[in-house]
Amino acid sequence: QVQLVEFGGGLVQAGGSLRLSCAASGGTFSIYHMGWFRQAPGKEREFVAAIMWRYGSTVYADSVKGRFTISRDNAKNTVYLQMNSLKPEDTAVYSCAARQSLGVLTRTPAEYPYWGQGTQVTVSS
Repeated sequence: QVQLVEFGGGLVQAGGSLRLSCAASGGTFSIYHMGWFRQAPGKEREFVAAIMWRYGSTVYADSVKGRFTISRDNAKNTVYLQMNSLKPEDTAVYSCAARQSLGVLTRTPAEYPYWGQGTQVTVSS
């Protein structure tokens, strides 16, 4: 059974940085895609970034491109989201997700069957 656990959320001032971690277990992650999504109060869940575990290919939402970086550590089975130049509009619950695929990276939440519990990120102005 795939399990995902996020770490690293918190409160930060605008312009600051945070790094989120997602520890994965219970799967052969070399054949997985890993994604980060976020959901702000009263809004739908939105795509942030995704990475193809085997090849390291990445894709980002336009709203975070150039500020956020997704990466993975094969030895630790962990995916990271480095968030720089944070803005108040980045405030949300951030969740990591996984899907078994070697195809094209997808931004659609419904295509990821495995989810972590989420971690709160709050950016103050």
